[in-house]
Amino acid sequence: MRRTALLASAALLTALIPLASAQAAQNGAADPAPVPVDRFEGEVPFASQPAEGIFTWGGDSDDPPALRLAARSDAPEGAKVLSGTYDISGYGGFTHDFAADRPAHDWSAHKGIRFWWDGQDDGRKIPFEIKDGGANGEASELWTTSFTDDFTGWKQIELPFADFTYRTDYQPVGGIDHVLGLTGMWGYALTLPTGVKGRFAMDGVELYGRADQSLRASVTTDAAVYPVKEGGTATVHVTVATTGSAPIDEPVTVAYATAGGTADPGRDYTPVSGTLTFPAGTASGTSRTIEVPTTGDRSAEPAETIPLRLTVTGAKAPAETPQVVVDAHGLPYLDPKLPVRKRVADLVSRMSLAEKAGQMTQAERGAMSAPGDIADYALGSLLSGGGSTPTPNTPEAWARMIDAFQLRSRATRFQIPLVYGVDAVHGHNNLAGATIVPHNIGIGATRDPALAEETGAVTASEVRATGVQWDFAPCLCVSRDERWGRSYESFGEDPALVESMETVVQGLQGRPDGRDLSRGDKVLATAKHFVGDGGTGYGSSTTGTYTVDQGVTKVTRQQLEAVHLAPFRTAVDRGIGSVMPSYSSLDVLGDGQGPVKMHARADMINGVLKGRMGFDGFVISDWNAIDQLPGDYASHVRASVNAGLDMMMVPYTYKEFSTTLAEEVKAGRIGERRIDDAVSRILTQKFRLGLFEHPYTDTAGASRIGSAAHRDVARRAAAESQVLLKNAGGVLPLRKDQKVYVAGSNADDLGNQTGGWTITWQGASGTHTQGTTILQGMRNAGADLTYSKDASAPLTGYDVGVVVVGETPYAEGVGDVGNGHDLQLSAADRAAVDKVCAAMRCAVLVVSGRPQLIGDRLGDIDALVASWLPGTEGDGVADVLYGKRPFTGQLPVTWPRSEAQLPVNVGDASYDPQFPYGWGLTTLTKVPAGGAATLKALGAAATVAERAHAQGAGRSLVTRARLIVQEKAAASGMSAAVAKPFADADHLLLTGRYGAAVERLTAAYRAA
Repeated sequence: MRRTALLASAALLTALIPLASAQAAQNGAADPAPVPVDRFEGEVPFASQPAEGIFTWGGDSDDPPALRLAARSDAPEGAKVLSGTYDISGYGGFTHDFAADRPAHDWSAHKGIRFWWDGQDDGRKIPFEIKDGGANGEASELWTTSFTDDFTGWKQIELPFADFTYRTDYQPVGGIDHVLGLTGMWGYALTLPTGVKGRFAMDGVELYGRADQSLRASVTTDAAVYPVKEGGTATVHVTVATTGSAPIDEPVTVAYATAGGTADPGRDYTPVSGTLTFPAGTASGTSRTIEVPTTGDRSAEPAETIPLRLTVTGAKAPAETPQVVVDAHGLPYLDPKLPVRKRVADLVSRMSLAEKAGQMTQAERGAMSAPGDIADYALGSLLSGGGSTPTPNTPEAWARMIDAFQLRSRATRFQIPLVYGVDAVHGHNNLAGATIVPHNIGIGATRDPALAEETGAVTASEVRATGVQWDFAPCLCVSRDERWGRSYESFGEDPALVESMETVVQGLQGRPDGRDLSRGDKVLATAKHFVGDGGTGYGSSTTGTYTVDQGVTKVTRQQLEAVHLAPFRTAVDRGIGSVMPSYSSLDVLGDGQGPVKMHARADMINGVLKGRMGFDGFVISDWNAIDQLPGDYASHVRASVNAGLDMMMVPYTYKEFSTTLAEEVKAGRIGERRIDDAVSRILTQKFRLGLFEHPYTDTAGASRIGSAAHRDVARRAAAESQVLLKNAGGVLPLRKDQKVYVAGSNADDLGNQTGGWTITWQGASGTHTQGTTILQGMRNAGADLTYSKDASAPLTGYDVGVVVVGETPYAEGVGDVGNGHDLQLSAADRAAVDKVCAAMRCAVLVVSGRPQLIGDRLGDIDALVASWLPGTEGDGVADVLYGKRPFTGQLPVTWPRSEAQLPVNVGDASYDPQFPYGWGLTTLTKVPAGGAATLKALGAAATVAERAHAQGAGRSLVTRARLIVQEKAAASGMSAAVAKPFADADHLLLTGRYGAAVERLTAAYRAA
């Protein structure tokens, strides 16, 4: 019935065309014929850049909609429509990008873009964006408008180009020209509603109408906010620009006047008004200036605003009214000579409830509806989620982006600066070209606290130089089950090992008292995830398809204290500035509470962390984590804040959170003292970071990003992280005179080598940043080699084979075993190992975030190396392969024989792994002679060192004993009788019990 009506309408319109043409002729030029963009008949594929195509996107793995081309009898145009379903918690939608290797499209002859939409009458606004200028669809300016789905059935939506506004909160940073040129168009994007399951259908996207002449010229200002010291003069630059940079063909006038705001005209500033004229023929890009003088009355005051109203004729006006801001001055909190606690107390005493709520709110930079929200909601913080980067993804662009956000905070009463956060978990991993160090699992394998601190310092230096002051790292989880998709974020399975690696906190923050935080090479660190996320049970997760991540940690009180809380005690002692609770639930056996989400556990956050441990920093929620609490949104806010959370990471719901928080306080359900405590903790760290004195980026350290010195640290870390598990016949180290056959999926893949949390949240295979693969590192070492990824090249004539295998990138629960992942090598990797190791002596390197089950092939492999995720510096792996450095790494986790053994950890009553915790053969080091007699002497000396608290001597003695045991065990084979005391010894070493460690090693030696 609907299809018939549409056809009848089309026939009627066809009959009326001559009449319409005659009418147009009387009124001037006729509208150009509509130009199809998408018919959805299959002419445009589902594909992404650089090819032309339609692709989906979203905030996490569940957010991208499901799309298909569906045949429908009521299709408004053709036989098919674009149909889709969605269930979006964060953000999601789809894009049609034109091919990046072809010229952009010219839409400048048309009035707007239109399409058919199958209305659901849900009253939701649906943003629609078009992509203008730049190099391609993913490096263009975004211009946005929206339509409301308040109808049912098919309706043609018309969106005039005049209605689109520039998205200042999105890429590319700084923009291209802030003019909707329409001559270099790259496609469109559509954002779907969040929070409800829905479906949609769309058809017949096309350009329509004749161009609106007002789009030929636009007026912009050089900033939205103009801070000025009291008594100074603000200078506002007003610029006219045109499509294609042609001179304007009609006069443009800009009438201006200061009006409104919080400043008092005559007392705080001299009112100004007038008109700027840009005559016809004025060159595009021409600027005029307006000066707004302020006056000084010497009284202490908060900041005051002076809006500069602009009325534009002949061109498109700026999207925002620029504001001159007279800086706050004379108030005690602005005095850097006062103690931080007094500055905090003074500032908190002046703030309104809404301003306090704003400080407790953190939004995602790309999810802000407008950058003015920073001031409107007095936001305390912004973050970049994984992969939320500026375009171009350069240090300069990061600094410009963050400084532009910081400028917005100057329009608030007290000009409280933003603190900007990222997940820099193994270097500044969001930044292309940064130094990427091994993931924590590899750092744990180094057993080198000094090196861990150096990697933290490299990370902090590169992060701070891009304007970011806050790092959501380190992860202090104790990984107890390698099926967990975050296990590589842990330093290991032993809390003593995790504690020993917490020197990284000093690398990030500097001295424990916070005095170094204001330096240009230090950042605020975050201990995460409090508490027990590494202990979640397999199958306990209820988040989507996750199996382990965000599940339930079920422990006794003693296990909680000894295993999971211990690293956080150390972090507090080291002065950690912030703590992030876990998504997971904690079930302490015998406490009668059952599983409770950590974000609601007041007994652990207020009671243990802030109370017993004396943590004086602030607690930040995880991404949207409060939404996982039971009840309505108000109860989410109430439960989390009352549990002790000080700031909420609410990427998309920042408006709702701050409003709800204020309402809960007014209703008496959250106490004002709790709010003041939270805000005081946040402001304390902002003062320590020096943000009130220096809110903008100090780029002096930018030259060190990705520098040779920083990469040298990462190279050493990569080398020290390599764990030699087997080395029959001394295959390793290799000699440069050997002919080497290299194969395997991970030999020449920088993305696989760096893993998840690299450039994007999940990471990706391939080359997406700057670095050296393992294969390149071997070539740089002077190797005589042949590379064949799948081992298809002839295998004869080689002295030794090196097969580099392992995992592809993943992050968080997406990587859980059972969620599309397992611990087996891929079929291609297994085939490469089998081919090479059958043809020649071979070494197999496993590049992965966790142990891989390789036991069924172990007998055919001469040398086996756990390479973990070594980062960008493949030269470090080559250094140990070719003997430039010795293998010294030790297993930070137990390497299982089979998945059936999991979870398996040091200290378990039943312990029979393939390789025990702490195992790691060495090269270029002579094993002490003497066997049992030497062990006895080492034990006696170790006991003396323990009593004298001689850490260096004690570690050296235990290491010598370990080498003796490993040599015998490697020759005789691993058994439970050897593995258990051997693993126990490494735990005892890390706790300073050197004599007991040698005693357990002696027991392992006797059993070997």
